[in-house]
Amino acid sequence: MSDVSPGPGGSGTRTALTLDDLRAEALAAGRRPRARGSWYVAEHVVRAMRAYGWTLVVGTVGQPVLYLVGLALGLAALIQAPIHDGANEVGYVLFVAPALLMSAAITVAAEEFSYPVMAGFKWRRFFYGFSASPLSSAQIVAGEVIGVTARIVLTTVLYYLFLLLFPAVGNPAVSWPMIPVGILAGLAFGIPMLAYAASLEEDKGQFALVQRFVVMPMFLFSGTFYPLESLPPWLQWIGWISPLWHAAELGRDLSYPRDTDTVMIVVHVAVLLVFAIGGLVAARRIFDRRLAA
Repeated sequence: MSDVSPGPGGSGTRTALTLDDLRAEALAAGRRPRARGSWYVAEHVVRAMRAYGWTLVVGTVGQPVLYLVGLALGLAALIQAPIHDGANEVGYVLFVAPALLMSAAITVAAEEFSYPVMAGFKWRRFFYGFSASPLSSAQIVAGEVIGVTARIVLTTVLYYLFLLLFPAVGNPAVSWPMIPVGILAGLAFGIPMLAYAASLEEDKGQFALVQRFVVMPMFLFSGTFYPLESLPPWLQWIGWISPLWHAAELGRDLSYPRDTDTVMIVVHVAVLLVFAIGGLVAARRIFDRRLAA
């Protein structure tokens, strides 16, 4: 049922909307965030990064330059003998470069999936604002992951370009998949970190402990600077459960010729996917619980 009222200026007619019409408009307006809600959250994450955009760019560009110059002009000058990577011999910079790319992606993930996530629940509480809209918890998690992935992509692409300039890549024609491997490495570490950060009610130094007792040991004992086999057996298990080691091994397989075991390639990819998918499932459950409370 509709009412007829004068149009602007008293001429013509305008049909007033009924309650059903208003309800239909509201439902139509709600379908857009339901259909594209994850991308709205991702846009928020990317826009939030603009607040420290120059720091992000300088860190993304400066880190590979410092590491590679330090290794190429420093350690590599001292380590004249080639690294024995299985049955192969390879230069030191060539050996280290893929692991540095993977560690850069993991470092970005550790940053973006820690304090910014706690801010969304505790300090700025924007996750609750998202939840009050038609967005679901799964969309909020997916949007957070997409937004951080954008920064990981930027980091890995720029890092790979610097590896090409040095050069620190064996075969550029076939090594470019190191970029998606780096992205997967970042997500394999970062999404479980997202779930952990979402589970915290208070900041009592947990993230600092993660950096000191998870990220740093992973960086040191995952075959980043030397083959994992050179470590004592009682330390090698750190590499076996580390996303960094699995990603670095894949990167080396892509960068230069080596004796590649197809089974181990499958294992490396499977481990990274298990970390990422398992973290995603856990993050969704934790977001559901906290946003429904």
